[in-house]
Amino acid sequence: MNVGITSSLVIMISVGLSVPSLVLAQNYPPTVTQKVQAAQKQIKTIGMEEYRKVVESPGTALIVDVREPQEYAAGHVPGAINIPRGVLEFLQCQSGNRASLAAQSLEELGFTRTTAVVMSLDDWQKAGNPFVK
Repeated sequence: MNVGITSSLVIMISVGLSVPSLVLAQNYPPTVTQKVQAAQKQIKTIGMEEYRKVVESPGTALIVDVREPQEYAAGHVPGAINIPRGVLEFLQCQSGNRASLAAQSLEELGFTRTTAVVMSLDDWQKAGNPFVK
């Protein structure tokens, strides 16, 4: 995993997905618990104390809360934006290369509606399409 990427994006997964014992308490099939445990072995994870430090001083980190909108509305970590897990659809970068890799990674995580935008952002601007500086 690219450490440069992980330092700029912190994803807060709902408690039901980040704590296997709660997954069991919610009566999910055992395969859900197994998938969560396998994923947590392959990724960098942090606990509450380290996460609190990120929240207090995020720097360039983008904190994404992937819970459902009603969960986010009921309360969320300050500075977090809400992009529900099933909603990440269009990924865009300068040329489409990074977006393609990001879409592939998200699909491996179970996202089913991801699309990489493959185009030149410079050409987008030259064509007079909306662009904010």
